[in-house]
Amino acid sequence: MDGVKHIVAVASGKGGVGKSTVTVNLALALSAQGYRVGVLDADIYGPSQAQMLGVKEGVRPQATQDNKFLPLEAHGLQAMSMAFMVNTREAMVWRGPMVVGAFQQMLTQTQWDNLDFLLIDMPPGTGDIQLTLAQKVPVAGAVIVTTPQDIALLDARKGIEMFRKVNVPVLGVVENMSLYHCENCGHEAAIFGTGGGERIAEEYQTSVLGRLPLTLSIRELADSGRPSVIAEPDSSVSQTFAEIAKQVAHAVSANKSSGPTISFSE
Repeated sequence: MDGVKHIVAVASGKGGVGKSTVTVNLALALSAQGYRVGVLDADIYGPSQAQMLGVKEGVRPQATQDNKFLPLEAHGLQAMSMAFMVNTREAMVWRGPMVVGAFQQMLTQTQWDNLDFLLIDMPPGTGDIQLTLAQKVPVAGAVIVTTPQDIALLDARKGIEMFRKVNVPVLGVVENMSLYHCENCGHEAAIFGTGGGERIAEEYQTSVLGRLPLTLSIRELADSGRPSVIAEPDSSVSQTFAEIAKQVAHAVSANKSSGPTISFSE
């Protein structure tokens, strides 16, 4: 892991809450603030970062003479994903040990180039991948993504508890889809409820890093390979991601003296 200063896990405990979209936009927001940033897509079964970063099908990472992967570059980010290794339509019908092996290979055999932050887009759940990450490398902290609804909060709690058990500090909570905003009439509605992020942050003595709306543009731009922070840098959504990025960087820096970090190689 030479060349990586801080590893930040972006996790949810539950699928379908927009974790991958938050990961890529947070990475781009950190990059826009002058940091060198990489993204590792740890969802072996359902990688999505390749499409969100606009990497074309069939583009493969090159290898160094000592058999390390060179990460692909997109929108100024360094990236590694299982989607770069296989056809994206291919189902990964693998048992747990094979999945863990693939994750470990991407994690430890990628030649990252002097990153300030490596954001890891975690798969749903609290299983093998999460434990392998905590056991193999020092993690500076975790960002928990949830929606306000009670069902999502149940799994978010499990995610926080898991990181606590492996001594990874939780940097804060991102409440996604907090408010539906109709782009035609301007009507707003709390479809998934209200206050969920605040409740879980208060329960675990952490903070709400930001609240993101449920809007069509966020989904369309991520699907197109040009996420909001790149496509609409002056939008309110991008400004929210910029504020989240500032808080994440500050939290990691505040934990630096006592929390785990990885130093740049000399």
